[in-house]
Amino acid sequence: MSGLLDLGAEFTVREKIPTTVYRFPDEATRKVSAEVAELIRSASPAHKVVLGLSTGSAPSGVYDELIRMHKTEGLSFQHVITFNVDEYYPMKASQIQSAAKFMDENLFSHVDLPKENINMLSGEVPPSQVGKYCQEYEDKIKQAGGIDLMLLPIGKAGQLAYNEPGTAKDSRSRVVDIDRVTRIDLAAEFFGMEYVPHESITVGLATILSQSKKIIIMAFSEGRARIISRLVEGDVTIQVPATFLQGHPNTRVIIDAAAAEELSRFKHPWTIKSNSPMTIPWNPILARKAVIWLSLKLKKPILKLVEEDYDDNSLTSLLGAFGPAPVLNLRVFRHMQNTITGWPGGRPLHGSMPPSPREGLGSWAASNPQTMPEAFDNLPADLLAVKWEPARDTPMPPAKRVIVFSPHPDDDVISMGGTLIRLADQGHTVHVAYQTSGNIAVWDDDAKRFANFATEFAKAFGIEGPALEKFHSVEKSVEDFIAGKKPAEIDSKEVQKIKGLVRRTEARAGARYAGVKPDRIHFLELPFYETGAVKKKPLGEEDIKIMMDFLTSVRPQQIYAAGDLSDPHGTHRVCLKAILAAIIRLKDEPWMKECQIWLYRGAWQEWEPERIEMAVPMSPHEMMRKRMSIFKHQSQKDTPVFPGADKREFWQRAEERNKATAHIYDSLGLTEFEGTEAFIRWHIDDKYGTNPI
Repeated sequence: MSGLLDLGAEFTVREKIPTTVYRFPDEATRKVSAEVAELIRSASPAHKVVLGLSTGSAPSGVYDELIRMHKTEGLSFQHVITFNVDEYYPMKASQIQSAAKFMDENLFSHVDLPKENINMLSGEVPPSQVGKYCQEYEDKIKQAGGIDLMLLPIGKAGQLAYNEPGTAKDSRSRVVDIDRVTRIDLAAEFFGMEYVPHESITVGLATILSQSKKIIIMAFSEGRARIISRLVEGDVTIQVPATFLQGHPNTRVIIDAAAAEELSRFKHPWTIKSNSPMTIPWNPILARKAVIWLSLKLKKPILKLVEEDYDDNSLTSLLGAFGPAPVLNLRVFRHMQNTITGWPGGRPLHGSMPPSPREGLGSWAASNPQTMPEAFDNLPADLLAVKWEPARDTPMPPAKRVIVFSPHPDDDVISMGGTLIRLADQGHTVHVAYQTSGNIAVWDDDAKRFANFATEFAKAFGIEGPALEKFHSVEKSVEDFIAGKKPAEIDSKEVQKIKGLVRRTEARAGARYAGVKPDRIHFLELPFYETGAVKKKPLGEEDIKIMMDFLTSVRPQQIYAAGDLSDPHGTHRVCLKAILAAIIRLKDEPWMKECQIWLYRGAWQEWEPERIEMAVPMSPHEMMRKRMSIFKHQSQKDTPVFPGADKREFWQRAEERNKATAHIYDSLGLTEFEGTEAFIRWHIDDKYGTNPI
């Protein structure tokens, strides 16, 4: 793995399933695709290759790469047999949410796989025949010689296929109830939880374990980190069905760095005990992680930590690399202290910026020889030269041109509303660019209400004749469509447009309340999103060109973008890719060379404290201003269409997260604030960055 930390096999002693970690999902996808392709190439008329497949975002990347190899490298599927592992029940194969539809759109219709070799569980089998049908499906797998390679994602609760928590190891193919948590996650795909099927038909755990010669589990993003930890390092339990894979002789887990965050070798490798010699390759970010961990564990401010604290918690080697304790404590404390700024765009001073106080330890030691001289006497010069603090101030104009990118119409105020308000208050030229319409996240009743409002508005202001008839016609069309709308049906164009306008006017209201001028509020409506369904198109050249044109029109000196990859529907991930792809193509432009790119996280979680490079504090008054900006998004308040498993409103999630970040800083011995928004800096060549390209 290339990334934060490269550790030897001795650090995997707690891992009960071989686990390979790649820095980014794309890299992992390419590796798995290459393995699948190699297996397919070994197929022949006499020895067909049998694949076990599933739906989901993790395997879909593999399917995309296999399609590419089929079209550009001649990879043939003529001698491949496939078995899918689940389907909603009841479910017609033609419905857009069906596994059959997913597989056809994402793989089967793009390659030369014979239709007779495709085996899908059917959601249309009569209930009286399900038992017989499932047994016949299992018999087909056995007759094919079993599964040569089973490719599976893992659910948030540790389910495999639809073997939900509580499933026994000896379970066979059957119809099962879908767990409520799973149904909540599926609500977006079906345009409301009330439309999510209560049952599915699934291959059983015993079938997966006994009939699969090789199993690959794929998982990406921070949202899968906890369950990956339980799968790989936890005990076998029916509450996490995937843990039964620990007993399978040929299972591997393939994940990205984000999904590996809770594994011991990444979370706290110093706690791992092994019979083999263990050497941690300490670097500044890992050292910060360890010191912060120790401070929070012992409930002691950083500057009060002593050598015994490090020795008693398996961190003696850290002192050997960056100690003694007083020096290490001071370094980490000063780093965290220097991340705090109330001026995210730089101080609005006339003339050149003052010299940055964020200097390396070497210059600090040289200018403070009276402070702990014995601590510095024996430190090597290369250690003194290590830069621990982020360089944030640059010689730019005091009033900066700033772009805040928001994937959905409310991410700006939810995730960085306090910072947005500060940037506007401090005189910067702030542009907010909403990348997608967010039109699927509006209730049907709201669409009817606003269609009626438009008609009433027209009548109230004297609009008559054909123009008024048009308003009536649109309102009737919306009413008629919604009245006859089938479960999980894609909205009509009129309904999509009205829902998009609801989100647009709310976004404009929220941004204006935060201080953004109306002519600096932009709606990009990237084409990849505008399908009317939860499933989106792949990121395309048209999307990247829109981003490049917008960036060029503003020539920003600061960019803020959502670096959060936990968005369950992938919109944040795709939007970030669009931004970074455009930035990379524009990297040689003079204004881009001077531009700072800051990444915030979405409503799900905050950056790890050791990675934070800018922390913008908020007072109680500023927190209230942020809350009021979020309140402008009325369609997302009280009960949004897709709330997920978290029952809190978005403003509550945001405030509790901001308060938690502020509490961490307070616990470390730093200034106490009401709330804090955190950011990391992105560089094209940053070893520790989050570049997903």
